[in-house]
Amino acid sequence: MLKKEARKITGGLSAPSKMPGPAHNLPAWRCITGVKLQAVKGSVCAGCYAMKGRYRFKNVREALDRRLEALTDPRWVQAMVVLIKDHKFFRWHDSGDIQSVDHLKNIFEVCKLTPDTQHWMPTREVKFLTLMDPDVVPKNLIIRISSHMVDQGPVKHWPWTSTVVTSGRTCPAPDQGNACGSCRACWDRSTPNIAYGKH
Repeated sequence: MLKKEARKITGGLSAPSKMPGPAHNLPAWRCITGVKLQAVKGSVCAGCYAMKGRYRFKNVREALDRRLEALTDPRWVQAMVVLIKDHKFFRWHDSGDIQSVDHLKNIFEVCKLTPDTQHWMPTREVKFLTLMDPDVVPKNLIIRISSHMVDQGPVKHWPWTSTVVTSGRTCPAPDQGNACGSCRACWDRSTPNIAYGKH
């Protein structure tokens, strides 16, 4: 499969300027948990960056919707492999989140078929992970469960987490032009929690 065909099938990848590699994003307005949290004062999602700015442009919204629709295409896994396999680092969902058990299974399959790529996926969709043993997660994928509220501690039932804090952040990006730079902590299984500063 050629990359041109793979981009057409999947809707393509995104290219966050701060990241060391590409990402895959979905519409934040279709987050199962996040869309509910947007109405909750003090939640991380209350000021969701993916619901404002350039994400509100018509062409961006249409691209995100195409990526969402593409998830049910039987060629999606192989097409994603074609787009990802040449990259060392990859992020799932710089906007959006897991949509279903089948979606998560397909992500696992993509990770297994791209063993030379390190994958990172933050999520708030705990229900898809509740009955899962972390050992079944592909070794080149780290799933970080994100706490819902600002200044809420990390969840206790999963080994890799992320939080948003008003002080004591561990993410260095704000000190280096809002970019990851040489930091790869988000992809590192030896780093149990990443604390991001509240914007």
